[in-house]
Amino acid sequence: MMLKLLVLFLFFQISVSEIFFEERFDDGWRSRWVISDWKRSEGKAGYFKHTAGKWHGDPDDKGIQTHTDARHYAISAKIPEFSNKNRTLVVQYSIRFEQDIECGGGYIKLLSAYVNQKKFGGDAPYSLMFGPDICGTQKKHLHVILSYQGQNYPIKKELECETDKLTHFYTFILRSDASYSILIDNRERDSGSMYTDWDILPPRKIKAVNAKKPADWDDREYIDDPNAVKPEGYDSIPKEIPDPKAKKPDNWDEDEDGLWKPPKIPNPAYKGPWRPKRIKNPNYKGKWKIPYIDNPEFEDDPDLYVLKPIKYVGIEVWQVKAGSVYDNILICDDPAYAKQVVEEVLSNREIEKEGFEEAEKVRKAREEEEAQRAREEGEKRRRERGYDRRRYRDRYRDKYRRHDYLDDDYHDEL
Repeated sequence: MMLKLLVLFLFFQISVSEIFFEERFDDGWRSRWVISDWKRSEGKAGYFKHTAGKWHGDPDDKGIQTHTDARHYAISAKIPEFSNKNRTLVVQYSIRFEQDIECGGGYIKLLSAYVNQKKFGGDAPYSLMFGPDICGTQKKHLHVILSYQGQNYPIKKELECETDKLTHFYTFILRSDASYSILIDNRERDSGSMYTDWDILPPRKIKAVNAKKPADWDDREYIDDPNAVKPEGYDSIPKEIPDPKAKKPDNWDEDEDGLWKPPKIPNPAYKGPWRPKRIKNPNYKGKWKIPYIDNPEFEDDPDLYVLKPIKYVGIEVWQVKAGSVYDNILICDDPAYAKQVVEEVLSNREIEKEGFEEAEKVRKAREEEEAQRAREEGEKRRRERGYDRRRYRDRYRDKYRRHDYLDDDYHDEL
């Protein structure tokens, strides 16, 4: 009976889960996506290439890759409108930076307002922006920006993205209690609440700035033992004593040198000024902290977590160096299904690593070959310059030598 109930429960759970949008970029992907002409008239718009990339876990698992350097990329897909009210929102996708990106984004956006997809660009309002943004070796930022009442709010935490050249999954889970989780490759990277990690609403609690520590508050963790007694004669112990091993020199003359006294050494019995033993304070109340009180400016919004109804998903990034492969975009309300997708794709991680390592060997061999060719060309040019210098040096030496002969003949005649 229990087994039947468990099966029914699992069936019910799966049946009520909803996938709002899922894109694996199969051969029909162009019918679902619209490439924007934003920045195209300025010659600054890039195109996406449908490919599995240079290295991959499965040659048939293709994504879309940015493939022109120093370009803006903008593409979007219309999805059935939905709301995350009273449900969990899961936004997930994978990206692989095959290039040394130098500076550029790798994030996605969820959009709520009407979008002219052929003009979709960086000025289009969005409800969520999520994903990596890399610039140089210092900036490895992971954006989580939420829109609330028409204003964008970035997460206050400093989150870092992955920067290697393998496929990584980024997952953002937003729940109906305004709690959230951020996962990378199915591992939780961070979690918290919209109430505390975004400056959207004033804080529920604030410090009571006028509060003062009570007069009877004892914050001494240790105190002198009140029962400790100084040993009798403790203060009479000298700090130094004559060295018992010292001997008067044989040539010491008291008439001339005076009375001999042995040198002083530290007294091992001397323990310094007496102090009573320290013990735990039985009245210790801990370090006093300013208490928090209810913030009179806080006004709760039970729909804080609710985004405006989602209508589109888009990619809008600028990249100095192109080569990022987007894939496996998923928007649903079931974290378990999202986890399953990650496990499925990353099951080929070792194959992808092998492909990357082989590509690295080829790249390094090519670079070494080019470097060797450059060295040889440089050496050839140096030899040619050296030959020319010797030729001109000999010619000028002969010229001046002839002048010297003329001068000698002239003096001889005189």
